Amino acid sequence: MSAQDSPHASGPHRPHHEHPRKGANPLRRTNDRVEAWCSGFLLLVLVLGLPMASVGAGLAAYESGMRAVQTQSAERHQVTARLISAPDTAPGIAADEKQKVQVRWTGNDGRQLTGTTRVPSDKAEGSTVRIWVDRDGTVQEPPMSAGNAKAAGWVMGAMTAVGVYAGLVAVRKGMHVALNRRRYAQWDTEWDLVEPLWSARFGK
Repeated sequence: MSAQDSPHASGPHRPHHEHPRKGANPLRRTNDRVEAWCSGFLLLVLVLGLPMASVGAGLAAYESGMRAVQTQSAERHQVTARLISAPDTAPGIAADEKQKVQVRWTGNDGRQLTGTTRVPSDKAEGSTVRIWVDRDGTVQEPPMSAGNAKAAGWVMGAMTAVGVYAGLVAVRKGMHVALNRRRYAQWDTEWDLVEPLWSARFGK
């Protein structure tokens, strides 16, 4: 075998093709990288921010509800009142359906007080009911309970979680639409440059 045929013979260097680094995509544009970074950031916010926001809002609602429970429990108390008039017993009204009636009770100072409350339709005139009143002698709804405060906390936490998730989805969708518009504009610009070359090539 001659020196010319030897694989170790000197000769023109073959072009060296550089391989893109691992994980790199030569077709990936800046817009694609921006979208990937933003998507990663939004995912991080979803994973970390959503639980924090949900728990924070739920605890805030629960604490506010507990303050309301303490305030209402301190300001309201129960008294025994007597019905001044009987509820309406017209046909079609269920016996357990509550209706507004006038009631009378004795205040802490001995005065006779009157007010309006809801009682079942089967209550008779002159019967007694337990009602809640405030320090001024005004009929009130029963004070909130700790269970109501917990329920308010759970509801607020769930609503916050849904709101944060919906907001992130909207941001992700808006970002995708904006970047796509930019991509289309770039493609149109590049096609305006390339199209004459292609037309001239195939026109020969």
